Amino acid sequence: MKITDIKIEKVRINLTEPFRVAFAEISYSENILIKVSTDMGIDGYGEAAPIAFVTGETSDSVVSVLNMLKPGLIGMDPLDIEAIHSLMDGCILGNGSAKCAVDLAMYDIKGKLMGQPVYKVLGGYSNSVQNDITIGINAPEKMAAEAKRHVEEDGFHILKIKAGINVKEDVRAMKLIREAVGPDIRLRVDANQGYDVADAVYALTEFRQYGIEAVEQCLPHWDFDGSAYIRSKVNGIKVMLDESIHNHIDAARACKYGCADILNIKLMKCGGLFRASQINSIAEAYGVTCMVGCMMETKLATTAGVSLVASKKNITEADCDSFLFYEDEQTGMNGGFTRVNDRFTLLDQPGFGLDISF
Repeated sequence: MKITDIKIEKVRINLTEPFRVAFAEISYSENILIKVSTDMGIDGYGEAAPIAFVTGETSDSVVSVLNMLKPGLIGMDPLDIEAIHSLMDGCILGNGSAKCAVDLAMYDIKGKLMGQPVYKVLGGYSNSVQNDITIGINAPEKMAAEAKRHVEEDGFHILKIKAGINVKEDVRAMKLIREAVGPDIRLRVDANQGYDVADAVYALTEFRQYGIEAVEQCLPHWDFDGSAYIRSKVNGIKVMLDESIHNHIDAARACKYGCADILNIKLMKCGGLFRASQINSIAEAYGVTCMVGCMMETKLATTAGVSLVASKKNITEADCDSFLFYEDEQTGMNGGFTRVNDRFTLLDQPGFGLDISF
């Protein structure tokens, strides 16, 4: 089988309302979809969802990188996924979401050729995952009301709460949220690099009394030493790394030096399912579990993320919820998985099982 063509298309995703995190306010995302054609008539679809302050990419830079990679990719066997990553890494450093678009298309083709869904191609541990839902930064009273609504009306049992702008307000928000949702709802916090070491130690110490189970990316992405220090100082609450983990090398460093209890894998950071699986294997060898998170992705990349969670026993958490904040939850694509409250069940259709064509 040979790759014969790669088609590139830009799409815009609008959110129902702006979403605020420690470093930005997001109201829309501009993503890139690709269609990879083969000489056997099997097409594969992939997606790039760049965020400049995380991956260093924009939609325009992704298109440029894909056009640069295209001549080398045409003629390759789409099943030679490691060789394809070697080509991409040899051409350009980083650019995880551009590489992810290619990677996802390869796995979509592989699943279709095998007649199997991607979650089975990757490992097939399960076909169903429990997902969290994210609460953006707002006045603590509004965050508590939103948390209560997601639990009582939407059926979610795990809440991920954004923080990192004002540590005192973050503590107050956790108190009000816990009071609003009761003792049985699982809570974790994402500071998105918003704290320094002193604030992080204070925050985690205070958060414990409200049953916060984990805090994600307290410090700037480069501060591995600081993360290890925080983890050594605060017991009873797990430390998770996200923006610090862009690839399998970052994962090895974080695990070796005791920087985290959990790694947040994002396909757009690491370059897709191939590298994501490497990150998980490294973490598992060190006794560190993983979560799969998301950028502002269409249902295509979301299905890929959910497939990864379902396929691996060591990936215990799913944070693949961005599509729930869009004007069109399906983003024009039917299939992939079904959702009942916070339970996502993958379809047993070949590849990603999505109704998509362009």
